[in-house]
Amino acid sequence: MIWVPILLGTFKLAVFGTGMFFAIKWHYDQGKKKKEEDARAAAEAALEETE
Repeated sequence: MIWVPILLGTFKLAVFGTGMFFAIKWHYDQGKKKKEEDARAAAEAALEETE
């Protein structure tokens, strides 16, 4: 029965590790999306100024 805590601990680490990976990836993607939207808005504003 000593294998039960080892198995559950390994499973817990895998679940938390996967969750942390996707949380970090989601935040990174949101920052990248925001930066692209800001760049697009700035480009549109510059285009409107030249007209």
